[in-house]
Amino acid sequence: MKKILLLSDTHGYIGEEIIKYVHQADEVWHAGDIGDLKVTDALKKIKPLRAVYGNIDNNQARLEFPLHQKFTLEGIKVWITHIGGYPNRYAKKVREDIYKHTPDLFISGHSHILKVMQDKKLKLLHMNPGAVGIHGFHKMRTMLRFEISDGTIQNLEVIEFKRIAQKNPE
Repeated sequence: MKKILLLSDTHGYIGEEIIKYVHQADEVWHAGDIGDLKVTDALKKIKPLRAVYGNIDNNQARLEFPLHQKFTLEGIKVWITHIGGYPNRYAKKVREDIYKHTPDLFISGHSHILKVMQDKKLKLLHMNPGAVGIHGFHKMRTMLRFEISDGTIQNLEVIEFKRIAQKNPE
């Protein structure tokens, strides 16, 4: 069994409230828009990290992390990408591949909207953890945690944080 912490759209923010949950996980997965590699450096110091770069990430992040992460863990085929869409509205760049090489769990970020839903046609579970960073239009900061064991995803939880007021640059 593996305990997974799934986050996205940190946009350079990594606070102690997030780190608390990192310590409780076996692995951390980041679905892009890291914003600053200090985020992933901090995560990697604590737990194994699987991450992808997002549309705001610079060349340094793109050299360290791929656009797509595809792997199998505990019998679950996982695909993580930043801009992936969701069931019945997959992004053009993933649509053909998702039909040919369907994962059990498809994860994307980008929208800043927490979403967990089944794709009944493809028989996969889609997750978007929302955004846990302090930049963006989201009103609630969110992450997901769950367990993967023997080909099943279980004990899915939404972790919510209040929005942190952004300081005005001087």
